[in-house]
Amino acid sequence: MRPFMDILTDPNGYIIDYHDQDPELKPRARQLCWQLGQVDPLDEAARRQILTQLFGTFADTANVYGGFQCDYGLNIHAQDGVFINYNVTMLDTSPINLGAGTMIGPGSVLACPDHALDVAQRRFGICASKAITLEDDVWLGANVTVCGGVTIGAGSVVGAGSVVTRDIPAGVVAVGTPAKVVRAITAADKIPEALLTSRK
Repeated sequence: MRPFMDILTDPNGYIIDYHDQDPELKPRARQLCWQLGQVDPLDEAARRQILTQLFGTFADTANVYGGFQCDYGLNIHAQDGVFINYNVTMLDTSPINLGAGTMIGPGSVLACPDHALDVAQRRFGICASKAITLEDDVWLGANVTVCGGVTIGAGSVVGAGSVVTRDIPAGVVAVGTPAKVVRAITAADKIPEALLTSRK
């Protein structure tokens, strides 16, 4: 029999009977998420210790704010400069890859799993899962949902409240339900330095 960990971490996805999953893995993540929620938010060392245990990869400069929840944690890979805002949920039944500099807005959901459309199969526990990839410097606005199997290209921005069901190319703005590309990001989007508020 194929080890469940091999299935869980397969970047190509899978379809499985829910009852064949390893019952010991989710409680571990739930416990670590609970511990994370109990730690003083200013105790960076304690928070980082928990996050390093929880995530499969947690870079030194990655950061997670309060209210974070996940299924397994071990399938989440956060590279340098990743910022995860308040109350983000990641259902990491497949790998979730967060490229360097990725920003995830509050209330966002990254959901790898899917359930059978057929009622009898759904009740029995037949489910599927596909990986999610956010390439370097992606920005998800508040309350964005990203579904399994989606890749969002480097530097792209997804507007608040959008639901991403298909791949988004690099260097664009996408909004809506389902999210659609509305335009490319260009040099004209750069904020002039003269408009920056001075602290002097």
